[in-house]
Amino acid sequence: MKKGYWIVAYRSISDEAALREYGVLATVAIAEHGGRTLVRTSEVEPREAGIKLRTVVTEFESFPKAVECYESETYQNALKALGSAAERDFRIVEAF
Repeated sequence: MKKGYWIVAYRSISDEAALREYGVLATVAIAEHGGRTLVRTSEVEPREAGIKLRTVVTEFESFPKAVECYESETYQNALKALGSAAERDFRIVEAF
């Protein structure tokens, strides 16, 4: 079965405290849905139209599980905590 991934590239971060609060809440949501973070770093060497900011990759057992987690009440509460503290390119993808 193909896995599901959240691939998130931060374009800008305006409130580090809100981002930390989001991180705590998002970690709980991800764990509740069997996800695991593979990459969480600001050490980025951008190419082409890339931006040198935080990048996060989270793996789920399936694409539906990745979508389910995003749509969960727990994760939606994390998004509320994040508010407008960051502009992100957030994608849910299916891959091997």
